[in-house]
Amino acid sequence: MNAIEVQNLSKHFTLRKKRNSNQKKKGGKQQISANQISNGVLRAVDMISFIVKRGEIFGLLGPNGAGKTTTIRMLTGVLQPTKGEITVFGKRLRKNKLLIQQIMGHVPEMANAYLDLTGMQNLELIGELYSVPKKEREKRAELLLKKFELFGRRDSKAKNYSKGMKQRLLLCMALMSEPEILFLDEPTAGLDVPSSLIIKDLIREYNSEGMTIILTTHDLDVANELCDRIAIVNKGKIIGLDTPENLRKLKQEYLAIDVSFDQQVEKEVLEQFENVKEVQERPNYYHIIVHHLNQAICEVTDYVKSHGLQITKLTTYEPKLEEVFLKMINGGNKE
Repeated sequence: MNAIEVQNLSKHFTLRKKRNSNQKKKGGKQQISANQISNGVLRAVDMISFIVKRGEIFGLLGPNGAGKTTTIRMLTGVLQPTKGEITVFGKRLRKNKLLIQQIMGHVPEMANAYLDLTGMQNLELIGELYSVPKKEREKRAELLLKKFELFGRRDSKAKNYSKGMKQRLLLCMALMSEPEILFLDEPTAGLDVPSSLIIKDLIREYNSEGMTIILTTHDLDVANELCDRIAIVNKGKIIGLDTPENLRKLKQEYLAIDVSFDQQVEKEVLEQFENVKEVQERPNYYHIIVHHLNQAICEVTDYVKSHGLQITKLTTYEPKLEEVFLKMINGGNKE
């Protein structure tokens, strides 16, 4: 059984006044596209469908304002969809919201701990709200604080924590109920390197123990490092969904070879190879854009052998997730 199934999910907001197509929200964080607005209605999320498999780390990747956070708020029952259906472990969220929320942990992007409480008090409060017995919540709180390297500051008030420490504390709070599904909205945004590494390592650890994790991010490195599958979101729509490796394969135009020879080889000769798309002359070598990397290399090496030549340089180039992402959000791939 899948952890989450989403079918034709939409969220529309009525705008009080017309915005210019490129007007930014206050703070400059959210970009609204003209094609998301019709008759004064903003389609923040527009007919998206996907599944999250049990036990995977599923990423929602996209620029600010793409619809990632709105989607998470609907998945966690915080926001009612305009259209569509969400099921969690086979149960409809709309009809079983309170029951389903008991098995969810959630760290929103703009969340904060109770600043006048200590780290330990924050966790004990959350444990009490989830009806965790006193001895058990003390045990869980101590274990979490140690795992997230906060135990030494357990009696300090949260307002005296650094940003990275607060983010780690929020994760501890979300894990106090031992959820089956954990939602993380930009979990490493703005953090120092040590805090970011701690959080990423623990995300992997909890996932390895069977926890399903859904995270949003605009950080390509985070998505590439952590996610089993990624949905690329832009302007309220999913424009790509696959593993990081397979998403890179979608953009074959980024496959290339840099090659040079011990004797002159004419550009026109290389252009005749079946798997070659384009040959670009560079100082002392050729940059060859290819359809299929391995086949193109075989064609080059076969030619070299049959003509008594030697290759003096051969390097390959494959697409990075960043290039696929930029290509897609700039219109290179449609839903």
